[in-house]
Amino acid sequence: MGKCLQRRTSRRHYPHLMKIGFIGLGTMGAPMARNLVAAGHDVTVHNRTRTKEEGFAQCATTPAECATNKDVVITIVSDTPDVEEVLLGPHGVVHGASSGALVIDMSTISAEATRSFGAKLAARGVRMIDAPVSGGSEGAEKGTLTIMVGGDVADVERARPVLEVLGAKVTHIGDLGAGQLTKAVNQVIIASYFEGVAEGLVLAMKSGLDPYKVIEALSAGMARSAVLEMRAKNMIEQTYPLGFKLALHLKDLKIALESGIDLPVAKMVKDVEERLAADHGDEDMSALAIEVRRRAGL
Repeated sequence: MGKCLQRRTSRRHYPHLMKIGFIGLGTMGAPMARNLVAAGHDVTVHNRTRTKEEGFAQCATTPAECATNKDVVITIVSDTPDVEEVLLGPHGVVHGASSGALVIDMSTISAEATRSFGAKLAARGVRMIDAPVSGGSEGAEKGTLTIMVGGDVADVERARPVLEVLGAKVTHIGDLGAGQLTKAVNQVIIASYFEGVAEGLVLAMKSGLDPYKVIEALSAGMARSAVLEMRAKNMIEQTYPLGFKLALHLKDLKIALESGIDLPVAKMVKDVEERLAADHGDEDMSALAIEVRRRAGL
């Protein structure tokens, strides 16, 4: 079990700040929770693997306890069933949250499920918005995430002071579920970026070019992107330190493809990631370059 430091931040000095329950301390969640603490919010954390709670001042043994007497409860966990368990399970948020509390789900899950969860929470007087993020572990650490939000206007405005600690760009897209749909769009687009950068670098290397000079040449043109800037070097050097797990991107592409819309590039990248997931699922998604290199004989 995690060892929670026994100290509390007094709200007396921060009357404008909130009491926040934060559930999910993975690669993204842990730095996000730390940023909220650094901003002065009164934060209680909970994680399924309790050792990840170490270093936080206030910890809860269950999601329900984490949600008790909180203004806001943030969840950022792996998949739709995990969110359902955290929110509505036997020890879920719904059993601890007060009427009027606001849940901000920052996981990436099904939009349809999000709307269902929101309706069930609303029946108990608990509000919900969805606010999935993009920007990887770097953005989570720096508080520069892009946050895509769905929900009622009043709920989103209530959440904004919290979200603006975590992200540099907070956009209210539409009703509950709209954030998840926008995140699906994001994941489809970055699938093509990662595949394109990997294939372009293979072309450069097979043609005898210095790939680092190629990156330098392209970085100011139309091919420039965060993927080119932040992940191309990983692909060249075949090292894939974690920014965003390949397995999680694979999960997100499957959600997007559940729409039934013909998305051929997304399907191709999904197939590539499925081949890699067993051995490289916990590495950064730039590891899809492994398969691109293999096909090219590198």
